[in-house]
Amino acid sequence: MLPLEYDRSQDRDIIVRDRFDGFRREFLRTLVTPEVIDEHRRSPLGQHSERLERLLIYFRQRPLDERYAVKVVVPFCKYQVARLSGRRGIPPRVVDEAVYASANDACHGLFLRCIRELLET
Repeated sequence: MLPLEYDRSQDRDIIVRDRFDGFRREFLRTLVTPEVIDEHRRSPLGQHSERLERLLIYFRQRPLDERYAVKVVVPFCKYQVARLSGRRGIPPRVVDEAVYASANDACHGLFLRCIRELLET
């Protein structure tokens, strides 16, 4: 158990991890192109180019409370994008009112949301 006065900013592991993540995000921003986005739109699942695969790996490795998931509203008919809580017992929350007709469309909507977050930070 950590003492109450523990200051996370002094933990070198956290500082190094945050610095590495910043460099990684900076590199990943260079991989976002209209071609990569179109490739994901055409085939959200399956094998991808190296550029797209690197982006997807980064999005899948984020902490649970920073990840999104596809929520099935009506099986095979309606899907939405939800953000995971990262805490047991707390359900994911729907992030917007957009409803997708297929799971692939919802996956692409999720991907676009992750790309937007990557480019904004």
